[in-house]
Amino acid sequence: MCGIVGVLSKAPANQLIYDALLLLQHRGQDAAGIVTMQGTKCFMHKARGMVRDVFRTRNMRALPGTVGLGQVRYPTAGNAYSEEEAQPFYVNAPFGIVLVHNGNLTNAHALKAELFAVDRRHINTQSDTEVLINILAHELEQAARDLPLTPDEVFKAVSAVHQRVKGSYAVIALIAGHGLLAFRDPFGIRPLCFGEGSAEDGGRDVMVASESVALEGTGHKLTRDVAPGEAIFIDLEGRIHSRQCAARPTLNPCMFEYVYLARPDSVLDGVSVYQARLNLGETLAQRLISTMPPNEIDVVIPIPESSRPSAMQLAHRIGKPYREGFVKNRYVGRTFIMPGQGVRKKSVRQKLNAIGLEFKGRNVLLVDDSIVRGTTSKEIVQMAREAGARKVYMASAAPPVRHPNVYGIDMPTKEELIAHGRTIEEIRQYIGADALVYQEVDAMKRVVKALNPKLDGFEASCFDGRYITGDVTADDFAAIETQRRAQAEDEEDSARSRLALGTAQE
Repeated sequence: MCGIVGVLSKAPANQLIYDALLLLQHRGQDAAGIVTMQGTKCFMHKARGMVRDVFRTRNMRALPGTVGLGQVRYPTAGNAYSEEEAQPFYVNAPFGIVLVHNGNLTNAHALKAELFAVDRRHINTQSDTEVLINILAHELEQAARDLPLTPDEVFKAVSAVHQRVKGSYAVIALIAGHGLLAFRDPFGIRPLCFGEGSAEDGGRDVMVASESVALEGTGHKLTRDVAPGEAIFIDLEGRIHSRQCAARPTLNPCMFEYVYLARPDSVLDGVSVYQARLNLGETLAQRLISTMPPNEIDVVIPIPESSRPSAMQLAHRIGKPYREGFVKNRYVGRTFIMPGQGVRKKSVRQKLNAIGLEFKGRNVLLVDDSIVRGTTSKEIVQMAREAGARKVYMASAAPPVRHPNVYGIDMPTKEELIAHGRTIEEIRQYIGADALVYQEVDAMKRVVKALNPKLDGFEASCFDGRYITGDVTADDFAAIETQRRAQAEDEEDSARSRLALGTAQE
């Protein structure tokens, strides 16, 4: 899961990209990077950490030019602790290409072997982004006849990328001396949109980003989403060229974007994220009413922050008061996207604190956007009891997460999922709630699709087990689980090393 942005402007691009990355910080907190281009020379700075920590004044001054890219990263593949795998990635031939990517390639391993044996290209990291940029570079080299590179040649290369690459990918690339390229996988799994603003001298200012909030927050007006399989090429004069480059594209955005990942003030593929969460609260209320008497509930309390719209709508629907019962420490990262189960569990109480007044002597209904691993839910239920709640009920605005995700969300292994192989009653017992209510899969899809009937469906594999790219096998899951176990061991080793170093310094 990542946030990406590309800018072509008449003004310096570095500040625009920095501001956009701040608005996309929720999509990744592990690393951040910006590259700008002046003439045909690239200037890059990337490092581990939050945007405000990675970029200092001296770094910004070293990023001249009016065109550039940026990314905030949370790794779902590769080495989480390697700065080498932070984006953007760069290859010098042909032309000089810099690329940022949000998604996950399901055939990355096969492509690595193909790049070495057929394309004669070397891959130096575990990142599938390096695979993707080399595939694009090879296809551009095959498509280009003479200089300057034409939009037709760019689109021919993207068509070839679609034929070779499987999985989810939203991509923004900068081709030195030619322009900005953006394209999206043929299923439209990961989001990507573009818009325009007015430069100070009246010139054209174009931005491409993961979410509309990045455009609006930097003074751009959303034009539209990049369609599944479509490529957008913006030349250095600001002219926008577009073409459908996939044979049979369908629009199946990731449902987890609407449930949790995206900011509520964003609009993705014509769907307001905020309205989607209100709708999920409405259907969750209907489910609740059919399974337990609402008169047993004294108060509805959201688990900050993504669940607030659903909790408000549910409370309104069942006629019970909505209260804020938890205060969130905004300076602790989102627990769902923190690497390492031990770190995640420890951070829950650092992240949330209960307001005893809202719990003491009451039957409380806690509403969360989803329950993935169950560790956070278990801790929060216990916090509610310690705060004096008489009974603690739990409701999830999303259905049970029963299946691994291979399209760029950090929950790929079955062992990590509380709902995999367990009944609702077994989950309830594990988290310690007095009752547990889940959203239904069909209801979830129905109420979100109602906001844009043009959607063909959803990538909802973590809920329904259907992998829409059609290329995911049991061997893929086994390989992912092996990689994740190795990565977890690396994380534990790194944590122990940092602890030992800190103790030695004391």
